[in-house]
Amino acid sequence: MAVRIIGTGSYLPDKIADNNFLSTIVDTDDEWIRQRTGIKERHLSDGNEGTTYMATHAAEAALENAGIPAEDLDMIIVATVSADTYVPSTSCSVQGTIGAIRATCFDINAACSGFLFALNTAYAYIEMGMARTVLIAGSETLSREVDWSDRSSCILFGDGAGAAVVQRDDGAEGGFLASITGSDGTQGDVLTCKGRGIQNPFHTSRRKKDYIRMDGQAVFRFAVSTVPRCIRQILKKTELETEDIKYFVLHQANYRIIEAIARRLKVDLEKFPTNLDHYGNTSSASIPILLDELNRNGLLERGDKIIMSGFGGGLTWGAVLLEW
Repeated sequence: MAVRIIGTGSYLPDKIADNNFLSTIVDTDDEWIRQRTGIKERHLSDGNEGTTYMATHAAEAALENAGIPAEDLDMIIVATVSADTYVPSTSCSVQGTIGAIRATCFDINAACSGFLFALNTAYAYIEMGMARTVLIAGSETLSREVDWSDRSSCILFGDGAGAAVVQRDDGAEGGFLASITGSDGTQGDVLTCKGRGIQNPFHTSRRKKDYIRMDGQAVFRFAVSTVPRCIRQILKKTELETEDIKYFVLHQANYRIIEAIARRLKVDLEKFPTNLDHYGNTSSASIPILLDELNRNGLLERGDKIIMSGFGGGLTWGAVLLEW
């Protein structure tokens, strides 16, 4: 029995803000941004393309790619830190739009590791016999969470969504092979985005909703130490070598981080596909968007082994080994 991804999809807003455009908003320039991050442009919502809208379109694309109707879904899991509403959940809203009438739905928040946590959750439900076909998605409208007067953070983030259909295949081998996940709440202050203050008869907060705040150097150190360790643990667990892996599909946060991880693993940078130059950091959506591009461009073939690894606020991290 194998649990494998049978379809992928993604959605990016039409509006594009390149680095030159951002230089008209904050004190920055194209060269400064590209040298520090590798980002050239990012897609931003026009106000009509919220988290639910993008997740829905990515889900529909994934279902079409998988060749199955929405009615076949047993479950929908959406990873997001930027939901349009607290209630209903993004996953329930997606369900209502696509007509997945049998699906159990819930959202998860593991920041930029969210898609991998959703994939692990889907696998667990399928392995326990509680579901057969699950849609997982990462969808973010980070432009609503960014302080557009802060040049250190507003240059990093973009909006978008990615999705995948995960299904049990009783007559196949491969698929989901191994995973590693972890969290460290003691370092939660490294990357935060606070909610609204408390307003009730016993307390009135004057604090309004906050924006994304990040200690960039701390995140860099965390990522370049944690991701290689995760990947080595996965390889040891499965008795594989880096040479056995076709691609390392990492969270797209910063090109310098990806370069440093490749060096630490002593793996050719060509095995680390990237698209952050066009999309920036889309948090939970970054890995499934990149996975969808690889899939649709014919770069993944049956039997290929890939490792996906994410890291983000919480702090959270994880890695998943798949045989395509």
